[in-house]
Amino acid sequence: MSYNAPMSKEKVQQQFGANAAAYATSTVHAKGYSLTRLVEITQPQPDWQVLDVATAAGHTAFAFAPHVAHVTATDLTPEMLTVAAGLAAEKGLTNVSFEPADAEKLPYADGQFNLVTCRIAPHHFPDIQQFIHEAARVLKPGGQLAVVDNIVPGTHLHGKKARLLNEAGNYVNAFEKLRDPSHGRCWSIAEWEHGFARAGFAVHHQELLTKEIEFASWAARMQVSPEDTIRLKAMLVQAPTAVADFLTPQISNDRITFRLTELLVVGKLS
Repeated sequence: MSYNAPMSKEKVQQQFGANAAAYATSTVHAKGYSLTRLVEITQPQPDWQVLDVATAAGHTAFAFAPHVAHVTATDLTPEMLTVAAGLAAEKGLTNVSFEPADAEKLPYADGQFNLVTCRIAPHHFPDIQQFIHEAARVLKPGGQLAVVDNIVPGTHLHGKKARLLNEAGNYVNAFEKLRDPSHGRCWSIAEWEHGFARAGFAVHHQELLTKEIEFASWAARMQVSPEDTIRLKAMLVQAPTAVADFLTPQISNDRITFRLTELLVVGKLS
Protein backbone atom coordinates (compact mmCIF):
# COMPACT_ATOMS: atom_id res chain seq x y z
CA MET A 1 0.00 0.00 0.00
CA SER A 2 1.33 3.45 -0.89
CA TYR A 3 0.83 6.69 0.99
CA ASN A 4 1.14 10.38 0.42
CA ALA A 5 3.33 10.82 3.47
CA PRO A 6 2.83 14.57 4.14
CA MET A 7 -0.96 14.26 3.81
CA SER A 8 -1.02 11.23 6.07
CA LYS A 9 0.92 13.07 8.77
CA GLU A 10 -1.30 16.11 8.37
CA LYS A 11 -4.34 13.89 8.94
CA VAL A 12 -2.73 12.49 12.10
CA GLN A 13 -2.16 16.00 13.44
CA GLN A 14 -5.71 17.08 12.60
CA GLN A 15 -7.38 13.98 14.00
CA PHE A 16 -5.40 13.76 17.22
CA GLY A 17 -5.22 17.49 17.73
CA ALA A 18 -9.01 17.63 17.72
CA ASN A 19 -9.34 14.69 20.09
CA ALA A 20 -6.26 15.08 22.31
CA ALA A 21 -8.15 15.50 25.58
CA ALA A 22 -10.00 12.19 25.09
CA TYR A 23 -6.70 10.30 25.17
CA ALA A 24 -5.90 11.56 28.65
CA THR A 25 -8.75 9.46 30.06
CA SER A 26 -9.01 6.68 27.45
CA THR A 27 -8.90 3.38 29.38
CA VAL A 28 -7.24 1.58 26.46
CA HIS A 29 -4.36 4.07 26.47
CA ALA A 30 -4.13 5.03 30.14
CA LYS A 31 -4.54 1.65 31.86
CA GLY A 32 -3.83 -1.02 29.30
CA TYR A 33 -2.15 -4.19 30.61
CA SER A 34 0.62 -3.67 28.06
CA LEU A 35 1.97 -0.74 30.10
CA THR A 36 2.84 -3.01 33.01
CA ARG A 37 4.25 -5.68 30.71
CA LEU A 38 6.53 -3.21 28.91
CA VAL A 39 8.16 -2.23 32.17
CA GLU A 40 8.45 -5.84 33.36
CA ILE A 41 10.06 -7.08 30.16
CA THR A 42 12.49 -4.25 29.44
CA GLN A 43 13.70 -4.03 33.08
CA PRO A 44 14.58 -0.32 33.01
CA GLN A 45 17.63 0.82 34.99
CA PRO A 46 18.10 4.00 37.06
CA ASP A 47 20.69 5.51 34.70
CA TRP A 48 18.72 4.96 31.49
CA GLN A 49 17.71 7.55 28.93
CA VAL A 50 14.37 6.55 27.38
CA LEU A 51 12.70 7.87 24.24
CA ASP A 52 8.93 7.44 23.96
CA VAL A 53 7.80 7.95 20.36
CA ALA A 54 4.25 9.09 19.57
CA THR A 55 3.58 9.51 23.28
CA ALA A 56 0.01 10.88 22.83
CA ALA A 57 -1.17 11.74 26.36
CA GLY A 58 2.11 10.44 27.82
CA HIS A 59 0.94 7.27 29.53
CA THR A 60 3.88 5.11 28.43
CA ALA A 61 6.40 7.80 29.37
CA PHE A 62 4.78 8.07 32.81
CA ALA A 63 5.04 4.31 33.35
CA PHE A 64 8.81 4.40 32.82
CA ALA A 65 9.62 7.70 34.53
CA PRO A 66 9.87 6.31 38.11
CA HIS A 67 12.43 3.72 36.99
CA VAL A 68 14.89 5.71 34.84
CA ALA A 69 16.99 8.88 34.78
CA HIS A 70 14.98 10.65 32.10
CA VAL A 71 12.22 10.09 29.56
CA THR A 72 11.99 12.18 26.41
CA ALA A 73 8.38 12.02 25.25
CA THR A 74 7.74 12.99 21.63
CA ASP A 75 4.72 13.38 19.41
CA LEU A 76 3.86 14.82 16.01
CA THR A 77 0.81 16.62 17.42
CA PRO A 78 1.42 19.74 19.57
CA GLU A 79 -1.99 19.47 21.28
CA MET A 80 -1.08 15.99 22.51
CA LEU A 81 2.15 17.28 24.04
CA THR A 82 0.21 20.01 25.85
CA VAL A 83 -2.16 17.42 27.34
CA ALA A 84 0.74 15.13 28.29
CA ALA A 85 2.71 17.93 29.94
CA GLY A 86 -0.34 18.86 31.99
CA LEU A 87 -0.77 15.27 33.17
CA ALA A 88 2.93 15.03 34.06
CA ALA A 89 2.62 18.17 36.19
CA GLU A 90 -0.43 16.72 37.96
CA LYS A 91 1.56 13.56 38.70
CA GLY A 92 4.56 15.53 39.95
CA LEU A 93 6.92 13.96 37.41
CA THR A 94 10.04 16.07 36.91
CA ASN A 95 12.17 13.75 34.75
CA VAL A 96 9.96 13.74 31.65
CA SER A 97 10.42 16.29 28.87
CA PHE A 98 8.08 16.81 25.92
CA GLU A 99 9.29 17.57 22.40
CA PRO A 100 7.69 17.57 18.93
CA ALA A 101 9.20 14.91 16.67
CA ASP A 102 8.44 12.90 13.55
CA ALA A 103 8.80 9.16 14.25
CA GLU A 104 10.39 8.67 10.83
CA LYS A 105 12.91 11.49 11.24
CA LEU A 106 13.91 11.60 14.90
CA PRO A 107 15.84 14.79 15.81
CA TYR A 108 18.37 13.00 18.01
CA ALA A 109 21.99 11.96 17.76
CA ASP A 110 23.07 8.41 17.04
CA GLY A 111 23.37 6.18 20.10
CA GLN A 112 21.62 8.56 22.52
CA PHE A 113 19.10 6.25 24.23
CA ASN A 114 19.02 2.95 26.11
CA LEU A 115 15.41 2.24 25.23
CA VAL A 116 12.92 3.41 22.62
CA THR A 117 9.24 2.73 23.28
CA CYS A 118 6.21 3.18 21.06
CA ARG A 119 2.75 2.06 22.11
CA ILE A 120 -0.46 1.86 20.05
CA ALA A 121 0.86 4.27 17.42
CA PRO A 122 2.84 2.74 14.52
CA HIS A 123 -0.34 1.99 12.56
CA HIS A 124 -0.53 5.77 12.03
CA PHE A 125 2.98 6.01 10.53
CA PRO A 126 3.22 6.22 6.73
CA ASP A 127 6.49 4.21 6.85
CA ILE A 128 6.75 1.88 9.86
CA GLN A 129 10.01 0.41 8.60
CA GLN A 130 11.64 3.85 8.54
CA PHE A 131 10.57 4.36 12.17
CA ILE A 132 12.22 1.06 13.15
CA HIS A 133 15.44 2.09 11.39
CA GLU A 134 15.38 5.46 13.16
CA ALA A 135 14.89 3.72 16.52
CA ALA A 136 17.94 1.57 15.78
CA ARG A 137 19.97 4.66 14.89
CA VAL A 138 19.27 6.57 18.13
CA LEU A 139 19.81 3.55 20.39
CA LYS A 140 23.08 2.73 22.13
CA PRO A 141 24.72 -0.64 21.30
CA GLY A 142 22.63 -3.32 22.96
CA GLY A 143 19.70 -0.92 23.31
CA GLN A 144 16.11 -2.08 23.13
CA LEU A 145 13.11 -1.18 21.00
CA ALA A 146 9.80 -2.04 22.67
CA VAL A 147 6.66 -1.73 20.58
CA VAL A 148 3.01 -2.42 21.28
CA ASP A 149 0.60 -2.06 18.40
CA ASN A 150 -2.61 -3.49 17.05
CA ILE A 151 -2.06 -6.25 14.54
CA VAL A 152 -4.12 -7.80 11.75
CA PRO A 153 -4.21 -11.30 10.27
CA GLY A 154 -1.59 -11.88 7.60
CA THR A 155 1.17 -14.16 6.39
CA HIS A 156 4.04 -14.26 3.90
CA LEU A 157 2.97 -17.77 2.87
CA HIS A 158 0.99 -18.60 -0.25
CA GLY A 159 -2.16 -20.59 -0.98
CA LYS A 160 -5.89 -20.26 -0.33
CA LYS A 161 -5.65 -20.08 3.47
CA ALA A 162 -2.92 -17.45 3.24
CA ARG A 163 -5.00 -15.42 0.78
CA LEU A 164 -7.99 -15.47 3.13
CA LEU A 165 -5.79 -14.34 6.04
CA ASN A 166 -4.36 -11.45 4.04
CA GLU A 167 -7.83 -10.44 2.84
CA ALA A 168 -8.98 -10.47 6.46
CA GLY A 169 -6.09 -8.18 7.35
CA ASN A 170 -7.12 -5.73 4.62
CA TYR A 171 -10.72 -5.82 5.89
CA VAL A 172 -9.69 -5.03 9.47
CA ASN A 173 -7.50 -2.16 8.28
CA ALA A 174 -10.41 -0.79 6.22
CA PHE A 175 -12.65 -1.06 9.31
CA GLU A 176 -10.12 0.92 11.36
CA LYS A 177 -9.62 3.54 8.66
CA LEU A 178 -13.36 4.19 8.33
CA ARG A 179 -13.42 5.02 12.03
CA ASP A 180 -10.17 7.02 11.95
CA PRO A 181 -9.01 8.62 8.65
CA SER A 182 -5.50 9.00 10.11
CA HIS A 183 -5.16 5.22 10.39
CA GLY A 184 -2.47 3.99 8.05
CA ARG A 185 -2.07 0.25 8.28
CA CYS A 186 -1.65 -2.29 11.04
CA TRP A 187 1.04 -4.86 10.36
CA SER A 188 0.80 -8.61 10.87
CA ILE A 189 3.10 -10.52 13.24
CA ALA A 190 5.16 -11.70 10.27
CA GLU A 191 5.69 -8.12 9.09
CA TRP A 192 6.88 -7.01 12.53
CA GLU A 193 9.33 -9.89 12.78
CA HIS A 194 10.70 -9.08 9.33
CA GLY A 195 10.82 -5.34 10.08
CA PHE A 196 12.82 -5.79 13.28
CA ALA A 197 15.29 -8.13 11.57
CA ARG A 198 15.85 -5.68 8.68
CA ALA A 199 16.90 -2.98 11.16
CA GLY A 200 19.32 -5.25 13.05
CA PHE A 201 17.16 -6.15 16.04
CA ALA A 202 17.10 -9.63 17.54
CA VAL A 203 13.62 -10.22 18.97
CA HIS A 204 13.98 -11.47 22.53
CA HIS A 205 10.35 -11.24 23.58
CA GLN A 206 6.95 -11.16 21.93
CA GLU A 207 3.45 -11.86 23.14
CA LEU A 208 -0.12 -11.25 22.10
CA LEU A 209 -2.52 -9.24 24.23
CA THR A 210 -6.23 -8.93 23.59
CA LYS A 211 -8.43 -6.04 24.63
CA GLU A 212 -12.20 -5.82 24.60
CA ILE A 213 -13.45 -2.71 22.84
CA GLU A 214 -16.81 -1.15 23.57
CA PHE A 215 -18.01 -0.03 20.17
CA ALA A 216 -19.90 3.14 21.14
CA SER A 217 -17.04 4.79 23.06
CA TRP A 218 -14.49 3.58 20.47
CA ALA A 219 -16.41 5.35 17.70
CA ALA A 220 -17.23 8.42 19.81
CA ARG A 221 -13.56 9.04 20.65
CA MET A 222 -12.94 9.80 16.97
CA GLN A 223 -16.26 11.67 16.55
CA VAL A 224 -17.47 9.27 13.86
CA SER A 225 -20.48 10.52 11.92
CA PRO A 226 -23.83 8.72 12.39
CA GLU A 227 -23.61 7.44 8.80
CA ASP A 228 -20.15 5.96 9.25
CA THR A 229 -21.15 4.53 12.63
CA ILE A 230 -23.86 2.56 10.83
CA ARG A 231 -21.32 1.40 8.23
CA LEU A 232 -18.92 0.27 10.96
CA LYS A 233 -21.65 -1.71 12.69
CA ALA A 234 -22.51 -3.36 9.36
CA MET A 235 -18.87 -4.28 8.81
CA LEU A 236 -18.87 -6.04 12.19
CA VAL A 237 -22.18 -7.84 11.70
CA GLN A 238 -21.43 -8.89 8.12
CA ALA A 239 -17.74 -9.70 8.59
CA PRO A 240 -16.31 -12.68 6.65
CA THR A 241 -15.49 -15.71 8.76
CA ALA A 242 -11.76 -14.99 9.04
CA VAL A 243 -12.51 -11.44 10.18
CA ALA A 244 -15.21 -12.52 12.65
CA ASP A 245 -12.81 -15.08 14.11
CA PHE A 246 -10.28 -12.29 14.65
CA LEU A 247 -12.57 -9.50 15.93
CA THR A 248 -15.08 -11.80 17.71
CA PRO A 249 -17.94 -9.25 17.73
CA GLN A 250 -20.57 -9.65 20.46
CA ILE A 251 -23.94 -7.93 20.16
CA SER A 252 -26.23 -7.74 23.19
CA ASN A 253 -29.23 -5.41 23.01
CA ASP A 254 -27.75 -1.99 22.20
CA ARG A 255 -24.23 -2.86 23.35
CA ILE A 256 -21.64 -4.03 20.86
CA THR A 257 -18.16 -5.21 21.80
CA PHE A 258 -15.33 -6.68 19.81
CA ARG A 259 -11.74 -7.69 20.38
CA LEU A 260 -8.56 -6.14 19.11
CA THR A 261 -5.24 -7.95 19.33
CA GLU A 262 -1.98 -6.22 20.20
CA LEU A 263 1.51 -7.50 19.60
CA LEU A 264 4.06 -6.63 22.26
CA VAL A 265 7.50 -7.10 20.75
CA VAL A 266 10.90 -6.21 22.22
CA GLY A 267 14.09 -6.34 20.19
CA LYS A 268 17.71 -5.77 21.15
CA LEU A 269 20.28 -4.32 18.81
CA SER A 270 22.50 -7.22 17.80
